[in-house]
Amino acid sequence: MAAPGSHTRRRAWPLLFLAVLMFHSLAIYLFTRGFLLTRTELDVHSHRDDRIGISPGCSSWPPPAVDRLVIVVLDALRFDFVAPSTFFQERQPWMDKLQVLQRLAADEKTSARIFKALADPPTTSLQRLKALTTGGLPTFIDVGNSFGAPAIVEDNIMHQFAKNGKRVVMMGDDTWIQLYPEHFNKSYPYPSFNVKDLDTVDNGVIEHLLPSLHKNDWDVLIAHFLGVDHAGHIFGVDSTPMIQKLEQYNRILEDVIDTLKSLSTSGGPHENTLLLVMGDHGQTLNGDHGGGTAEEVETSLFAWSPKTPPNAVLSVLGKNLCNADLHGKEVCVSTMQQLDFAVTIAALLGIPFPFGSIGRVNPELYALSAGTWDNQQIGANDCTQQNDLEAWMRRYAEALCINCWQVKRYIDRYSATSVIGFRAEDLNHVADLYSKAQANWSSVLRSTCPVETSSQDELKECANKECTSSALRLQIDAYSDFLESFAKLARSAWTEFDLWLMGIGLSVMILSVSTQACMLVKLNIDQISEKERASSSFIPKNFFAFALVAIRAASFLSNSYILAEGRVANFLLATSCIASVWHSATKGKFIIEEFVFLLLNIFIRFGIEFGMSKQISGSIISNDHPVSIICGLFGSSFCSDLMEIFPIISLTLVAYIILKCISYAISHRFLKYSVMSGSILSYIFIAIHWASESTLLSHTKATRETGISLAPRLVYTIGGLSLAISAFYRLFGSTDHLKMNERITSLSAVMLCSWSPTILILLGRQGPFVALICMTIAWCIIKLQQKNQRELKLDKGIHAADSVSVTQWSFLAVCLFYLTGHWCTFDGLRYGAAFIGFDHFHIIRQGLLLSIDTFGVSHILPVLSLPFIAICWYNSASKNSKVNDATVTRLIQVLLMYGLITSITTTLTIICVTIQRRHLMVWGLFAPKYVFDAIGLLLTDLLVVLASIYYS
Repeated sequence: MAAPGSHTRRRAWPLLFLAVLMFHSLAIYLFTRGFLLTRTELDVHSHRDDRIGISPGCSSWPPPAVDRLVIVVLDALRFDFVAPSTFFQERQPWMDKLQVLQRLAADEKTSARIFKALADPPTTSLQRLKALTTGGLPTFIDVGNSFGAPAIVEDNIMHQFAKNGKRVVMMGDDTWIQLYPEHFNKSYPYPSFNVKDLDTVDNGVIEHLLPSLHKNDWDVLIAHFLGVDHAGHIFGVDSTPMIQKLEQYNRILEDVIDTLKSLSTSGGPHENTLLLVMGDHGQTLNGDHGGGTAEEVETSLFAWSPKTPPNAVLSVLGKNLCNADLHGKEVCVSTMQQLDFAVTIAALLGIPFPFGSIGRVNPELYALSAGTWDNQQIGANDCTQQNDLEAWMRRYAEALCINCWQVKRYIDRYSATSVIGFRAEDLNHVADLYSKAQANWSSVLRSTCPVETSSQDELKECANKECTSSALRLQIDAYSDFLESFAKLARSAWTEFDLWLMGIGLSVMILSVSTQACMLVKLNIDQISEKERASSSFIPKNFFAFALVAIRAASFLSNSYILAEGRVANFLLATSCIASVWHSATKGKFIIEEFVFLLLNIFIRFGIEFGMSKQISGSIISNDHPVSIICGLFGSSFCSDLMEIFPIISLTLVAYIILKCISYAISHRFLKYSVMSGSILSYIFIAIHWASESTLLSHTKATRETGISLAPRLVYTIGGLSLAISAFYRLFGSTDHLKMNERITSLSAVMLCSWSPTILILLGRQGPFVALICMTIAWCIIKLQQKNQRELKLDKGIHAADSVSVTQWSFLAVCLFYLTGHWCTFDGLRYGAAFIGFDHFHIIRQGLLLSIDTFGVSHILPVLSLPFIAICWYNSASKNSKVNDATVTRLIQVLLMYGLITSITTTLTIICVTIQRRHLMVWGLFAPKYVFDAIGLLLTDLLVVLASIYYS
């Protein structure tokens, strides 16, 4: 029987681990409140009768220039999907598919234009739609709402549409309904989060789009297609489904344009309609988005008006980027900020600008509408002698006057309301720019349009100067300078950092880490054996392990090393292995496990470098996949067959190893056979699921649907039942006849067998190969520990945990995270895994599956398998209470050490983002890294608490 004191200590450790979890939660909560504060959203709306503080000469909102607006949103529309391939160094298969847009841009230069639209990160759909409609900058914290978008309370063009009598019809992505639940006269929403479904949303839009163009019951029509976004997520940009989608969109747009042209005759419903074809963001070649890379932030906007403006529009449209297309016709491309979209649309439709908009009325998009050139819109007291260009510039300057007034009153309200606001010197600078621009406006009005009451001297002065167009240009430049300066200020300094909360959170985190370290040192001092104390390798090994952890943590201070985190972890893991090989070589020993360990590190290195673990669906293989080399040597058909067969072979080998481990590790008969049968069924269902997706086998529709949908659900169910059986056995099973190490071995094996099939099926066909690498390296680490134990003759002694082995375990977890195609940005989330076995979106279910896929191999399995490091030292342990207590103590040491390693790296991440909070890549790189590490730390702490209760 164990001493009563030992039971008390065992019960105390889970409470201590729980206390660590609470401290870490408090630290992360405080730091997050200080670091990831959202921009203060003002619940203030613009009204048509707003006049306070407005300048003479721009005393009203701009008059409407278009009657109707058609917005076709092609989700994740890359810039090179629309612009001709001649604008790029190398022509790619996905280019030049939207021929109808290129043809219009070349043939109708005065009424059609391609824009490179620049989005602000983060580039998730929710943030882009919110920014497009409010005219504000997206906030990082809203990324978490991408699966459950809240209704927008800020002023936005959708609200202004509804309040000013504009009838809006929406069809497509149901995110619009979540953001604007009461703003549409008609809506046809379709679920948007099943990324495996390329056609349901698009087919729904196609069904309603063309018939709606013939109706007169709307003023604004929004059609949001999702096929390109989903094709990118599943297959990548360079894929057949992507090209097929683009070709389909070309046919749809041809029909839309033909319909608009046929109905744009004088008196027709689309005589004065503006068509916009646009993306909300771009995407990488892998089909991901969310970050701030050029591929993600560069999207397209195409504008076309059936009513052609005068030729003077060409003097407004820039010609800084022109090139011949494939047919030899000149095509010009302009650049605009998506920040300008909301205010430009408001100006074109003649509605008040959203109160929080900080964009500028884009001159080129504004000029493409023929209505902005209509001199009849000018008042009776204005200049009727002006030519087309001068009249347009006058009208545009008036629009900018209102634009600047709106932004200035927003700045004033924001500065008075927000907790921190902007720095005084920055506010003074933009206020000075505004004052100078407004001071010139009255003189510009007199010089461009002298009224009858003006003196003869003023008229003569104006006549003697070229004051008409030049004065207007200077005034437009002054307004633009103010707007661009404030937009730049907002981008650089909008995030409100509460340094007090950040400092308190960081201090709590450092205090918690220090406490963990003291606990570990004290536990090691109490448990270290005399032989180990006398060993010359004890202190160097601990120092070496600490140095490895410190190097990895310090690497987070560099954005380049954060991007290369997987390679850094792999390098440090290989370094620990090389040090072990060198140590053995100095003693003239050859240990096979060390060389196997080193060889597998090389495999991991290439897997991380070349994207080896990117999930492959069907026979599609990305260009950066190493298997493409094999395809080049043996042909694509051989490669396709290999990609179908190899995962099944690997899965069979994994299943064999797992079953052998179960038969060896679990001694309780009922538990052994229930877990073994559940594992066999799970692996069979995984194989059935992959076979159902295979192109090598023919399937009936029912068989295919069963394999794709039912098999994964059965795997999840079996995993849940295994966990339930494991918990029941832990609570009520008889363990008196088991040695402590046998009991922990049994429980560990059951836990891993319960989680492994679910994680494998979510990882896709890469899963079995990754599992083989993981199990082999884990076996090497354990065997090397056993040999070191025998070398020091510590079989039955009491000794401290091996810090190098625990560190290697931690680095291996990081390597597996990157090996399986994940990375610490939101575009690194593999959304397709959340829908394995399901077609419809449910936030809890899909969120759980996505979390398991993201953290399964990097957190769940590594923490739950930590007992194998502790118990391997006691193969000869007896039922002696002293040895049993030592086994539990060793397990506690390992759990505490692993948690400390994770805490140290997360603390350095917090320090990094604190230092780099004003860095250009803070929201594209540093903030996502912090979010992933913070969630990973809390998950690790939670698993450590559960493991300390479950195993001990």
